[in-house]
Amino acid sequence: MTETRWATVSDAADLALILREMALHYRQAPLPQAMAISAVRRWLADESPAYPHFALAWRGGEVAGLASVAIAHPGVDLQRLLFLKDLFVRDGHRSAGIGRALLKFLAGHCLAKGIGRIDLTTGGRNEGAIRFYDRLGAKRHDQKVFLRFDTEGLRKLAGEAFES
Repeated sequence: MTETRWATVSDAADLALILREMALHYRQAPLPQAMAISAVRRWLADESPAYPHFALAWRGGEVAGLASVAIAHPGVDLQRLLFLKDLFVRDGHRSAGIGRALLKFLAGHCLAKGIGRIDLTTGGRNEGAIRFYDRLGAKRHDQKVFLRFDTEGLRKLAGEAFES
């Protein structure tokens, strides 16, 4: 059985664990455990209940998956949107319905809170993720282009006052 809910401060160790595994999965530098737990505790303590950021899923008493989200207020249709930043399922829990459970949880939250849509991106070469979202009924919108300001770009955009 899968339990899915918004993460709280008491879930800091589980959230830190899954974020550390996600970093390794995406070939990033390993995150030190103490640093990860400290950051997660700070994030969760600062969260507003109206705008949660991390949904977790547990299977068999073990943290199995994560959905990292942001809720935004677009002006076009006067409905908020939920942006799905990351959906990650741990090794050993894949193909067990964890991703589907997390998305079902998010969809229910959106409907209950008057949030009109879920937007997300995935890598153009991530065929498994694309098939997964297609099976769940996600519609592709090719009219948008994904852009990013990285740290260097942020410094340039903000100006020299923020140089370190």
